[in-house]
Amino acid sequence: MSAARRFIATTDMTTRTHDVTVLGAGIGGLACAIACRLRGLSVELIEQAPALTEVGAGIQIAPNGGRVLDALGVRPRFLNSSAVHLIDGPTGRSVIGMPVGSGFRMVHRADLIAALAARATALDIPVHLNNKIMSVAGEGGTLITKGGETRLVTRLIGADGAHGVTRAFVAPDHKPTFTGQVAWRAVVPVDNWPREAQVHMGPGRHLVCYPLRDGRSLNIVAVEERSEWTVASWSQTDDPENLRQAFAGYAAPVRDLLARVEEVHLWGLMDHGVTPNWTRGRCTLIGDAAHPTLPFLAQGANLALEGAWTLAQRLDDPERWDKLRRPRVTRALAAAGANARNYHLSGAKRRVGHLALRVLDRFAPGLPLLGYRWLYDADVTV
Repeated sequence: MSAARRFIATTDMTTRTHDVTVLGAGIGGLACAIACRLRGLSVELIEQAPALTEVGAGIQIAPNGGRVLDALGVRPRFLNSSAVHLIDGPTGRSVIGMPVGSGFRMVHRADLIAALAARATALDIPVHLNNKIMSVAGEGGTLITKGGETRLVTRLIGADGAHGVTRAFVAPDHKPTFTGQVAWRAVVPVDNWPREAQVHMGPGRHLVCYPLRDGRSLNIVAVEERSEWTVASWSQTDDPENLRQAFAGYAAPVRDLLARVEEVHLWGLMDHGVTPNWTRGRCTLIGDAAHPTLPFLAQGANLALEGAWTLAQRLDDPERWDKLRRPRVTRALAAAGANARNYHLSGAKRRVGHLALRVLDRFAPGLPLLGYRWLYDADVTV
């Protein structure tokens, strides 16, 4: 039996018995609970799902996020990445292969959740499954359950996402805007795929893919610009033929990959920015609850891990933590937005941009990533 399935549903508690309550047992929530426990705090997790499971999708762990996992003692089944390879989508021609060095890894989301859950189990962190919290009241120390019961908490960490009740409590008036982009996510079987992240770029659209687990599965995230709004939900399915049609003008390798897609999810990409405040009373937000990240820099999980660790170290002064943390998060979100624009260039800008990258590919392929050293080289655990 997996560590995730050893957790069982528990009844509501009406007294404050833990130093910290974390709402949401995803990547950020589990990481923050572990970090708090390593500090010697008593901590509990509340999760609305009946079991700790994840959809079949991949994430990229950069060195900054990997250092947090190391500090937490969490070691999921990774694949090491060798490069980020930018490719012209319509022609299939290589633009630049940027070596990434050690510390860049690819992992199935379910494997990461399982590893975090196993570590939480080893640290005797209670996880209350199948507990739906409908609202946060008072000064953030009162949770109202689906059955109308009250749960009192000492310190609440909101890791329940952009649409969670903690976000609604801390920043009720902060509304996202549609970016004009939608994204499909799928996983397909492959053989002998290179251990690199590929970005197939083109006017108004791009496709990112990288291998998972034993290298025989390929994670695909495909983005298209649209004028109309699409529901911002990870659970919305779509006809795979719509994905194939969107990239019908791409070269044969991409078309062949998309021909294997049997199930695909579609969601509208919303720009949430950074919420104006992360703390209200006893409640502090982390991860997507505080700053949902567009998927153009592969930093969503990494920033959530950083936030989980750093908040645990400064839980006695969350306002100070907010002040120190906010500039880095804001810069990362801006960098992700810039990447989306660069991937979708057209006309003369695309020709000039790709030519410049091909020159760098010949003489200094690692140079473009040096501009992200502020992001990847950071170690928030020291």
